[in-house]
Amino acid sequence: MSSGFSSGRGGVVVADFESAEVSILRSLVAQVLGLVAPGETGDDPLERALGIGAVGGKAPDDPVLARLFPSAYQDPDESAEFRRYTEATLRDGKRADAQTMLDTARPGRSELTPEQAQAWLRSLNDVRLALGTKLEVTEEIHDEIAMMSEDDPRYPAYVTYDWLTYLQDTLVRALW
Repeated sequence: MSSGFSSGRGGVVVADFESAEVSILRSLVAQVLGLVAPGETGDDPLERALGIGAVGGKAPDDPVLARLFPSAYQDPDESAEFRRYTEATLRDGKRADAQTMLDTARPGRSELTPEQAQAWLRSLNDVRLALGTKLEVTEEIHDEIAMMSEDDPRYPAYVTYDWLTYLQDTLVRALW
C-alpha cells in the first residue's frame, strides 16, 4: 500500500502510489467525472457568460448527485434560485479538479504543486462522497469493516472507501 502524501520542499506535496492504486484512483475519478456533466446555463448570452443556470433548477434525483450538489435551503424555491446561480460553476469546478487528478496521478513518487494538491483534495472528497453515498456509509464504518469477512462481496468497496479516507487524511496533513 502507498504511503499516500507527504510534505515536500518549497511547498510541494509528494504523492507516492503503486500502479494498482493509480488505476483504482483513475477509475473512481473517471466515474465521478462522468456523473458531473457540465452545468446547464440559461439561454441569455450574459447568463451563459456568468454561468447562471436556467430558471427552476431542481435538486438532482440521483442520491450521489444530491450529495455532491446539496440543496442550500429547505425551501424548494429558495434552493432552486440558489442552485441557478451556483450549480453550473460548481460542476465546472468539480470537473476541473477531477481532470487535474487524472492528469497528475502517476505510479511511484511524484510532486504536486499546492494548487494541484488542493484540486486532489477536493476531488478525493467528491470520490469519497460518491462512494460513501452508494455504500450508505455511517459513522460505524470502521466497526463494520472490522467485523466484515473478506469474503463479503461488499468488502472491497468498504476497504476502498477506508483507503480513500486515509489518503485524504495524509493529503490534509501534507498541506497543513
